[in-house]
Amino acid sequence: MTSGSEQRVMADRLGVHAEACEWCTIDKVPQPPTDVLEAAGSPRLRPGRLRPLGMVGAALATKEEKERLRAKDEDDRRRDAITAERGFDQVLDGNWHGSAGRFLLRWYSHSTHHQRLVVATEDGIVLAAPPQRVTTGREKRMQIATRLPTTEAMPADPFNGEFDTRMVLLRFRDGSWLRLDTEEPRSSLHTYLLRQPLPGN
Repeated sequence: MTSGSEQRVMADRLGVHAEACEWCTIDKVPQPPTDVLEAAGSPRLRPGRLRPLGMVGAALATKEEKERLRAKDEDDRRRDAITAERGFDQVLDGNWHGSAGRFLLRWYSHSTHHQRLVVATEDGIVLAAPPQRVTTGREKRMQIATRLPTTEAMPADPFNGEFDTRMVLLRFRDGSWLRLDTEEPRSSLHTYLLRQPLPGN
């Protein structure tokens, strides 16, 4: 999760005023139809490759943690059902000819890094990333990859705060959307979105 002070430092480095910002990833880009891919110039659909690092040991959950996880199973099942019903289990709304589909095709052309710093500003969204994939020092190497004015796209919490989720949608003006995932649930980006007028689903 990105603290307020870190937000200011990163925003200053980019030369933008951040209302909120978080590092986000997208799921694996689905294979678009051949004609769509060729018309877009056959852009890269995968992040840059890195040599794998050594395995990191996973901490075992405590008894209390297991109990907490069991207690929230019902909410998780409801969230997952809504996610599947609305198609949010996919990275894209399915329309490759919509604004979100065309934007997704250019995702790795802007940067081969697997993450984007998504910055909400007063007049839109700024996406920043290192030009190429890196394991460390992403903040120092990041550059603005894309700017989306509010007239083109807006970020949204698809559940309007009902569930703790990592999911954020980029909703485009034509109704198409792209799903991003923050590093932590209830990120500063989610908190910011809860203060905004509720978007239509």
